[in-house]
Amino acid sequence: MKASKLSGSTDDDVRTRRENGYAMTRKQRRMTIIGGSLAVLALAAALVLNALRDSIVFFSTPTMVAEKHVQAGKRFRLGGLVQPGSLQRGDNLAVSFEVADGNAKLPVAYKGILPDLFREGQGVVAEGALDANGVFKADTVLAKHDETYMPKDVADALKKQGHWKDDYGGKASDGVKPAATTAQGNPQGAVR
Repeated sequence: MKASKLSGSTDDDVRTRRENGYAMTRKQRRMTIIGGSLAVLALAAALVLNALRDSIVFFSTPTMVAEKHVQAGKRFRLGGLVQPGSLQRGDNLAVSFEVADGNAKLPVAYKGILPDLFREGQGVVAEGALDANGVFKADTVLAKHDETYMPKDVADALKKQGHWKDDYGGKASDGVKPAATTAQGNPQGAVR
């Protein structure tokens, strides 16, 4: 009889153990290890995706919020125009205003310092959640950067709803910075 290289037992002993279900072949062991590794990898991926799901914040307009009946406490970004005449300042940096998109408007409450460029009638993106009374409680407020900027998501939503006007700031920014110019006003690298 030959002795097995791995366990020191004979071929008859190995054959007997296999028949009784005690031993696995190399292929079975390899497949078990691969299957276990894939299960661990799938579990890790599920945990990562679950963690990311809680941190992803979607963009909505007041009309989209009204149509989707967004539940209280769910975080999202609200974008639109600050309704003229709606800005009210309270005690301890408390501010309230309305964000509108042409079809609907949503009251916003914010406590903090507003951006310097925050104005009524201008584009704004606020991040937060609705409370039980339907008021959007913002913890972050972003305002337009200059006279030609509007957040791309806000501009796209206004265009989609047919409420885009050129006096909203010209064009939506796509994140591209203007070309640098020389002292003569020519773009750098321009052929003369």
